[in-house]
Amino acid sequence: MAGSLFFAARIIFTRRSYALPKGGEAVARLRGAAALFFPVFFGAALLLFPDVSAAAAREGVALCLQTVLPSLFPFFVLSSLLVQSDVPRLLSRAMAGVMYPLFGVSGAGASALILGLLGGYPVGARTVAELYGRGEIAREEAEQLLAFCNNSGPGFFLGVCGTAVFGSARAGAYLYLIHVGAALVTGVLLRRDLGLPRRKAVSRQRAPFDLAAALPAAVQGSFAAVGSVSAFVIFFMVLLRLLSLVPALAALPPLPRAALFGFVEMTNGVNALPATRTGFVLCAAIMNWGGLSVQAQTRAMLAGSALSARRCVIGKAVQALAGVPLALIAAQRLF
Repeated sequence: MAGSLFFAARIIFTRRSYALPKGGEAVARLRGAAALFFPVFFGAALLLFPDVSAAAAREGVALCLQTVLPSLFPFFVLSSLLVQSDVPRLLSRAMAGVMYPLFGVSGAGASALILGLLGGYPVGARTVAELYGRGEIAREEAEQLLAFCNNSGPGFFLGVCGTAVFGSARAGAYLYLIHVGAALVTGVLLRRDLGLPRRKAVSRQRAPFDLAAALPAAVQGSFAAVGSVSAFVIFFMVLLRLLSLVPALAALPPLPRAALFGFVEMTNGVNALPATRTGFVLCAAIMNWGGLSVQAQTRAMLAGSALSARRCVIGKAVQALAGVPLALIAAQRLF
């Protein structure tokens, strides 16, 4: 368990090295100090509050077994099989007239958008990485897709946000529609001209799709991916439980506390929301942002692919803002 938690922390606080602009040394020092403070704080908290940490870890494991594994694993397998089949090429021809004018990417990216909206975090990011790895899309397309294709699925909105938090599946349905709308708006707002019509298509010889050969690899790879996602869920569950012991954070009013927790991990933030109009709007923002936990999961899905997660971070921030006016309109009908 400890190995999984520290592995998650290492991915979160490890960045690629970029050339810093003039005056960026101070930012680098602050970043280094923060990266040093975190493991010291986390390690000390684990030693001082072992019972709290263990209880949070058990709760995280239960959440993974009851929710994460059943919801993500089938979609991970499905995305792997679809990417290896001829579906991306068929979508590339069928959806090019929609994907390029709106989002500046080829039709092959439609599979990432659809699976991301149905499967939940981080199915969209994993599908993008697989499309890029198999040469179906170029690197700039993949990073553009990451800005709006990594989303939450309808199950979480209906079951957790709607029924559990607001006591209404209708509220969950509205939140999901807001989520979809904000994702599409984000893709349009962040559209870039990648010069796709002028780029020659890459012709590659591909063996015919063999389901018998593809299925074992898809299952094994998907199980490993779900294990990685679960490690982050457990890690952030423990982290937030330890942070809640800090007196200044424990004294926060419900809404700021939910916003802070949602910024770090969306499930804890959503569960802390009141069933009010303001809580509804904040829920839309939290779900569109996804939390640092989702950002860490996305980085794990992109590991080894040479893809940058920068556009994904920017996209989730824009999506969180784009969903607020939509949520304000919907809240007028619900509350």
